[in-house]
Amino acid sequence: MSTERIGILLINSGTPEAPEPAAVRAFLARFLADPRVVELPRALWLPVLYGVILPWRPARVAPKYRRIWSESGSPLRELTVRLRTELAGVLAQRMLAPLQAEVGMLYSDPPVEAALERLRAGGTQRLLVLPLFPQYCGATTGAAFDQVSAALQRLRWLPDLQLVTDYHEHPGYIEALRASVVAHWNAHGRTPHLLMSFHGIPERYGRGGDPYTQRCHATARLLADELLLREGEWSVSFQSRFGPAQWVKPYTQAVLGALPARGLRAVSVVCPGFAVDCLETLEEIAIENRELFLRAGGERFEYVPALNASAAHAHCLADLIAQRCQGWTQPLRAHLPGTAHGAPAR
Repeated sequence: MSTERIGILLINSGTPEAPEPAAVRAFLARFLADPRVVELPRALWLPVLYGVILPWRPARVAPKYRRIWSESGSPLRELTVRLRTELAGVLAQRMLAPLQAEVGMLYSDPPVEAALERLRAGGTQRLLVLPLFPQYCGATTGAAFDQVSAALQRLRWLPDLQLVTDYHEHPGYIEALRASVVAHWNAHGRTPHLLMSFHGIPERYGRGGDPYTQRCHATARLLADELLLREGEWSVSFQSRFGPAQWVKPYTQAVLGALPARGLRAVSVVCPGFAVDCLETLEEIAIENRELFLRAGGERFEYVPALNASAAHAHCLADLIAQRCQGWTQPLRAHLPGTAHGAPAR
């Protein structure tokens, strides 16, 4: 049995420190200055960012954060940390090797570099990096790997490294999504249409080779198949458009606004690209888009929460980690589902 400590680094995007303009401005400055997020020449983009966007957008966005802020603070941070705790508990039961799991945020505290330092200080010798972005995108997963690489370049300590690019087709992830939708329908009543809304990206990113849109459609198709949905009972859309460029379509707002005219006055919306709930799900979808749908003639709008810190989410991520760490711990390989005791997984 391996005695080398395994470190799990969960990465999420980040959040303002408070639902106030100054904190939102600091967060947006870090987020929108990343070349992975906005692929424009710095000489063109940074004057727009600092001269046009940051002076006015934070005051507009801060009230949105206030709508979803809890006593514990940012939902994204709280739920990501809770997921880490739940996942660490599951892994401790399944893996017979020393393990440490940490959270790093791309554009807020706790930063990726600090999380890596905690893993190094804890004795991690084998590191698995798991960005909590199920569908690969250069603006998210790519940014996560950039920050990990930059942090490791400044260290003499270089662990044995695994990078998880995405898990958009992972069976455990699809099953967790299916179960969450069914549970919501059982509790609140089924609707005749399920809209799967993913975060959007500019169309030119896809033309440049980013596979994100195809990954989203693959996830949606698998989920629809698992739910036994027929054509017309589900659709895919993209949300959170920013700026004047053309983004991947159809836009979530346009789809929801058109459904009542088609006779679909009850809809469920699930956001499979968000590992935990955040501004884009709790405010943009569950509040703003709900109001839009009802104004357009809709009668019932159901938002299916993200997988968040649920046991099902922790178990599906543990399955993913187990598969990726097969060569690091013999007992883990022996207990993978579908393998005989002691037989190598295929």
